[in-house]
Amino acid sequence: MPVLEVKSIEKRFGSIEVLKNISFSLEEGEVIAIIGSSGSGKTTLLRCLNFLERPDRGKIIVNNEVIFDAEDPSTQRESEVRKKRLHFGLVFQNFNLFPQYTVLKNVTLAAELLAKERPDYKQNKKAILEEIQERGKMLLAQVGLLDKLDYYPHMISGGQQQRVAIARALALDPDILCFDEPTSALDPELTGEVLKVIKGLAEQDTTMIIVTHEMDFAREVSDRVLFMDDGLIVEEGTPEEVFGNPKEERTRQFLARYKKDQDLP
Repeated sequence: MPVLEVKSIEKRFGSIEVLKNISFSLEEGEVIAIIGSSGSGKTTLLRCLNFLERPDRGKIIVNNEVIFDAEDPSTQRESEVRKKRLHFGLVFQNFNLFPQYTVLKNVTLAAELLAKERPDYKQNKKAILEEIQERGKMLLAQVGLLDKLDYYPHMISGGQQQRVAIARALALDPDILCFDEPTSALDPELTGEVLKVIKGLAEQDTTMIIVTHEMDFAREVSDRVLFMDDGLIVEEGTPEEVFGNPKEERTRQFLARYKKDQDLP
């Protein structure tokens, strides 16, 4: 049974059709890389999955439960959106850390706020917060930043800030971890440290969707690649199929442009 099923998602902004009949599924422990030119709809797709945008048509199913159906208003209640977002951990292009909070607080804040809604919170506040703190420290250790837990965002590098953002996304134990061009705001020398963390998550069978312009990374870390162009999934396959022997002319042209831009043989 797939963890995620996306069925016939469409999204418009005014007269512009940004997503056109998008359908795919994601198995537990699978990594999907989504590639394509700027404006192809990749980021909008992630935003729809995280309910930062509302699709105009289609369904989103997580663990066999319909969490969004454009034709069913009961799945679109604003009061349920926050709960549905918990299925997805999203790491943005820009780090979006709270500058007034320490690295550890940035990681634990969402869990602390959610904990206040637990019926046993008042009785067990100290133990609950201690547990959240320990998990935050464990996640910072996982991304190699335990020694920075008392630092503030302005005191660490961009690559380190993005690693904090990854730990924050993991803090609520999402079903699916989503990355939206996680290295696009980084200098080249900092890109590797973030990609190393994501690769480590893939090796631990973390279920992920990665929108990326790093083709070599997509080839190395993904189980499946989706190539998007003009709001469509043009081609889908294993990295070997999509990068080594693309079937669609648009895929071949995109990869040829990438090689030329990167001055690759």
